[in-house]
Amino acid sequence: MQIQTKQKLKQLRRFRIRKKIVGTKERPRMSVRFTNEHIYVQFIDDSTSVTVASTSTRAKTVSDREKLAANVESAKKVGSLAAQAAIGKGIKAVVFDRNGAKFHGKVKALADAAREGGLQF
Repeated sequence: MQIQTKQKLKQLRRFRIRKKIVGTKERPRMSVRFTNEHIYVQFIDDSTSVTVASTSTRAKTVSDREKLAANVESAKKVGSLAAQAAIGKGIKAVVFDRNGAKFHGKVKALADAAREGGLQF
């Protein structure tokens, strides 16, 4: 399959998911993005288009960030850090946006760690 076709299909999946989920002030959207090297998590209020909180494997507040990569172990750590960041901002419930990725492997590990950290979704 050509790269353009894969990218087009992933973009269509993102659009299809985003039609159904919307973040509010009380329940922001938890957007998860994976690259080949890093993991990014943002809590977004779509009504005002504002990022309320965020964390990643590149954040300076993360200890041992040189050892973190885009794998399952790092996803668990970033998920718990994301839960701490959200609870620090007063967020307890979120809408999970997997951003076109399958709910499997890294995405599932991050979501489970965030749930264990105290987030509801």
